[in-house]
Amino acid sequence: MSWFFMSIVSVCIPTFNRKELLAIAIDSVLQQTHQDFELIICDDGSIDGTSDMMARLHDRRIHYIRHPQNIGKSNNMISGFKAATGKYFIKFDDDDRLTPSFLEKTSQLLDKNPQIDFVGTDHWVIDSNNVRNESLTQLNSQKWGRSDLLQGMVENLIEVTFVKQSFQIGATLFRRKVLDEVGYMRSNIQNCEDNDLLVRLALAGKQAYYLPERLMEYRVHAEQQGLDRAIPYLKDKLNYLESFHFESEKIEKVRRDRLLETKLLLGLRLIQIGDTQAGRNLINQGKLASPNKARVGLALSRLPMSLRQKAFTLLKQIKAS
Repeated sequence: MSWFFMSIVSVCIPTFNRKELLAIAIDSVLQQTHQDFELIICDDGSIDGTSDMMARLHDRRIHYIRHPQNIGKSNNMISGFKAATGKYFIKFDDDDRLTPSFLEKTSQLLDKNPQIDFVGTDHWVIDSNNVRNESLTQLNSQKWGRSDLLQGMVENLIEVTFVKQSFQIGATLFRRKVLDEVGYMRSNIQNCEDNDLLVRLALAGKQAYYLPERLMEYRVHAEQQGLDRAIPYLKDKLNYLESFHFESEKIEKVRRDRLLETKLLLGLRLIQIGDTQAGRNLINQGKLASPNKARVGLALSRLPMSLRQKAFTLLKQIKAS
């Protein structure tokens, strides 16, 4: 698909049944200090009135791609990327926001430094009411290594993207041609697609720049929790971790350790929902990550489902206390 004009920056927001939050995300783009952009909304078959809301938006820079049926998260994002015409590209989620100067500050760095392939920034953590949480933001930056990441070109990008996972793709502006070169998103995955892309960029020798300013807002809310989200996430994480093998023994050890931990956690979740044999197999494969946790999981797998659910709930309460 092509549009009648070309912009410097293509902004893509994939969405699915979040029209209220999507409206906030769209507004954050329209309020940018850098106005030379196209905004692509790719809708993965929403049935909540998103299409009606989009029909009321009359801005020639906004382009709406609606899939009549759900085609999956990564496939939806790929459709938005294929429609992009800008020199630079960013994708961020429909429940997040850009701060007003994001496009201006990141695009200027790419304009002035042709050796830079993408620019990552820090970000705020916000709640369901759009309120910034200062303490949680600081903890988040520390957890993912951004507090120690200096401004400038990033050295050892593999460690930064895989081990520390410092870059958040929704807070990063890319040269679109670079994403084309590595194939952008892999199809038919729902989770870890962002991590996967960043690691592939690092392995391809691309150059990153870190700008230690909070130029994006990442929303934390209830929809991100629950078994229905945890199990698909862990399955995709397993696939993601199995996709790589690193030359550095130090980084490869991190990958193997995370693989064991993911198998153990997925095994526990499968046992919790009653997929007992598959859960036991995974726990046995990942038991070295935590022998005690593995023993507890195997013991719980012998309980009938009625008692098993109560036991998992009790363990969760004990852990939270």
